[in-house]
Amino acid sequence: MRGLILLLLMLTALGRPAIAFDPLKSTGIVQKPGSTVPMDLAFLDENGAPVTLKELSDGKPILLAPVLHNCPNICDVTLAGLMQAVQEQRFQAGRDFVIVAFGIDPREQPKDAAASMRKLKVRFPWLDGRKIHGLTGSSDAISTVMAGLGYRYAWDQEIGQYAHIAATAVLTPTGKLTHWLYGLAPEANDVSLALTEAGEGRVGDWGDQILLLCYHYDPQTGRYSSIIWTSLRIGGAITLAILVSLIASALLRERMRRGET
Repeated sequence: MRGLILLLLMLTALGRPAIAFDPLKSTGIVQKPGSTVPMDLAFLDENGAPVTLKELSDGKPILLAPVLHNCPNICDVTLAGLMQAVQEQRFQAGRDFVIVAFGIDPREQPKDAAASMRKLKVRFPWLDGRKIHGLTGSSDAISTVMAGLGYRYAWDQEIGQYAHIAATAVLTPTGKLTHWLYGLAPEANDVSLALTEAGEGRVGDWGDQILLLCYHYDPQTGRYSSIIWTSLRIGGAITLAILVSLIASALLRERMRRGET
């Protein structure tokens, strides 16, 4: 009887339709503003040398882009879009901040990161020296950093790779998450403002710090918007409402005066 029940359970399980993988539900970003990632976990750079995020940072902010080095889809575009934005703003990679192409697939090796970096440097020759680093690591080390950032990715059995979204984390030199820049091509101004904020006074001059006060970061869009422009729009709407109210009151008083006469 026990064997018959076990057989029925197995047949029932086999008869159940497989649950389709939904990347929209399995990937994304859980907002964790102010969270800190461990900076002393060991990874390998594109040359196979052991390195930590703390060593790469060397007291500078980090632009950390979660990628697949062997990605056939959006990763090359994501890195190219980030490099374009970096190129169009005035802070210099390597001197003022560092860029990390952070591999999220533990099966990848330094040679995979090296191939990805070579391809990127063909398009952006200024990416020499210590301006960008391609990291690979163990499953535990990768998941620890990604969990700390609130970055959700998942294995898609159907395509045989990790599903993930395009975004870049901005970290302080101590590993504190300040913001996420979403999408394949962040705006150069957003990159500059994010680096100024993550630099905690060590990136940019007093003018950059003042400019930062004029912008507000929206965690829903991953963009900075001008506080001044928003204030002007709100002020304009309030002024218009007051004018409409005054005109309506004047018309009402005029009608009442005519009615009395």
